[in-house]
Amino acid sequence: MSREKFERIKEFAKDKETPCLIIDLDVIRKNYENLQTYLPWATIYYAVKANPDDAVVSLLRDLGSNFDVASRYELDQLLRLGVSPDRMSFGNTIKKEKDIAYFYEKGVRLFVTDSIADIDKLSRAAPGSKVFFRLLTEGLGADWPLSKKFGSHPDLARQLMKTAMRFGLEPYGISFHPGSQQRDVGQWSSALAIVAQLFNWARHDLKVDLKMINMGGGFPANYLEPTDSLEQYAQDIKRFLDNSFGLVWPEKIVIEPGRSMAGDAGVIVSEIINIAKKSVHERYPWVFLDIGKFGGLIETLDESIKYPIYFEGQGSVEEVILAGPTCDSMDILYERTPYFMPSSAKIGDRVYILTTGAYTQSYSSVYFNGFPPLKSYILPPA
Repeated sequence: MSREKFERIKEFAKDKETPCLIIDLDVIRKNYENLQTYLPWATIYYAVKANPDDAVVSLLRDLGSNFDVASRYELDQLLRLGVSPDRMSFGNTIKKEKDIAYFYEKGVRLFVTDSIADIDKLSRAAPGSKVFFRLLTEGLGADWPLSKKFGSHPDLARQLMKTAMRFGLEPYGISFHPGSQQRDVGQWSSALAIVAQLFNWARHDLKVDLKMINMGGGFPANYLEPTDSLEQYAQDIKRFLDNSFGLVWPEKIVIEPGRSMAGDAGVIVSEIINIAKKSVHERYPWVFLDIGKFGGLIETLDESIKYPIYFEGQGSVEEVILAGPTCDSMDILYERTPYFMPSSAKIGDRVYILTTGAYTQSYSSVYFNGFPPLKSYILPPA
């Protein structure tokens, strides 16, 4: 973020009650355009759950994005904002039959699955729909792995495809998610090799030509630890596709960016509530902010996501422990990861937590300890 942009955010936020999230739509636009530039062969389905702000969704709608939808409530929002159902997929493997029926009634015809029971529900509530089969992945190398809970082993995926055909559904593609904030681009290589095997199996054994690969998200935002550029990710993934599929790729390659689309677009403005030590000889002071895990920073769990943080003040710096405001001992942001604060910083000073446009407001609790959900504002154009 440029110094000029940061000063604009500070000026805009100076009369706002903290904590709050400031969203810069120019960054969303730039990130979308970068994805189109570096991955022109991919169809974008924005993961609404990352940042469902109406302004963010409306901008992406106007730019031509499709949408990965996790619930009927996101579906209702998209319909209210004028997004047509053919630009959506129901991307949650865990769904009630009545919600499947609701999506089908509204016109959605593309659904993910990873279990026999879910296919059974889909066959009744969304007859004839296109289904894609999510693979189980390890998420190694990701700051926020998405392993264990979602997907199926390739052996089960084969059974699922057979069952889908028997139940009148259309096997349409294979999906995987390499893990959120994935730093190891090699995870795409290993996943695509398995996908290619399943495509070949479906063609030879089921006489079905699958048409779509959904590679999920995984592209990084700019946190403390550096990553390769989006251009480098795109070059490597294209090479992996060539290695697995040769010159003839499947008809449709889907990506579902969330963090990489919205993360860099947000700054949380917070305030220091207290600075304290637990003993006379304690080395590091505790700095308590008016936002914590339950106010939108749940991804600091196990200190997984390390946000860049800017403190006001000057002079020498000292290492601190950062914690949130709630009456819960779990509400500690960073105790092991070194964060430094100017020695002149004081109670009441503002603190700026960068790269917080994704998975913050949408994660914030509803009145835990009475604190309201994180409020957001759109930064006006320059």
